[in-house]
Amino acid sequence: MLKVLFSRRMVAFHLLVLVIVPSFIWLGFWQLDRWETRSESVHLQQDNVAADPVPIEELTGVGEEVSPRDRWRTVEVSGTWDTEHELLLRNRDGSRGVGFHVLTPLVTEDGSAVLVNRGWIMRGDTALDVPEVPPAPEGTVEIAGRLQFTETEENTGLANRDDLPEGQIMIVDVDMLADRLPYPVLGGYVELTEQDPVPDPAPERIALREVDSGMSLSYAVQWWVFSVVAVVGWVVLMRRELRDARAAEEGGEPGGSDSPGGSGGTDGSGGTDGSEGSDASGGSGGSDAPATPAGTHAGRQ
Repeated sequence: MLKVLFSRRMVAFHLLVLVIVPSFIWLGFWQLDRWETRSESVHLQQDNVAADPVPIEELTGVGEEVSPRDRWRTVEVSGTWDTEHELLLRNRDGSRGVGFHVLTPLVTEDGSAVLVNRGWIMRGDTALDVPEVPPAPEGTVEIAGRLQFTETEENTGLANRDDLPEGQIMIVDVDMLADRLPYPVLGGYVELTEQDPVPDPAPERIALREVDSGMSLSYAVQWWVFSVVAVVGWVVLMRRELRDARAAEEGGEPGGSDSPGGSGGTDGSGGTDGSEGSDASGGSGGSDAPATPAGTHAGRQ
């Protein structure tokens, strides 16, 4: 049986099980970790959106980065719009398809500015056309919006390009944009949700993109089920191999008692009986003892 269990084919199968079972278990815990991380993001978004608005200076400053824990918090700020340095963000979704987001600096009373995403507008006939942008109101305005950290190639998978039309960019890289502006810029940017006075017309307000925990938890359970299936399959195969090996050994023993030597002994016995019969009949047909009786019978007749 050991030969069966450690044959080349079975050793390869054992090694395969030793590899895939730990791998499936690890993948299950990896998906579980992803689910926990996404669940934390869901709760963070819900809590921050529901929190009371705070002045933007409490969460960010010039040259600072927005903490991931402060993302989606509603902040308030007042100032004047600087439409001369307004930019368009390409390939942004809105209610009517893909278009642009309007990014406009809002200059505060102390001379610093915050980048504000005023909302979505439709694109022109082609992606290279510059669409008409609803003008920002003049004078001092008060706004509120969701605070976001800077966009980078790492957290978006996108990068700004040099071949874009003038005034268009791909991502809100605050550090890069701050180098192009004539005033200090606060870290992060704001997605506009409220404005006073309210302009008309105005870009379409950006809908909150809710974070989803996804299917990671169900994927984790699936990987663990695969692990159990692999172990059960291994046990079933081992039991079958052992049963087949035991049956083969037990079937070989009767074959040994019915070996050619045993059956030849039986044939020799029959051959011996036949030869003895032949000898007896030969004796009765011999010329020694039977001659006298035969002669006697002939004389009597």
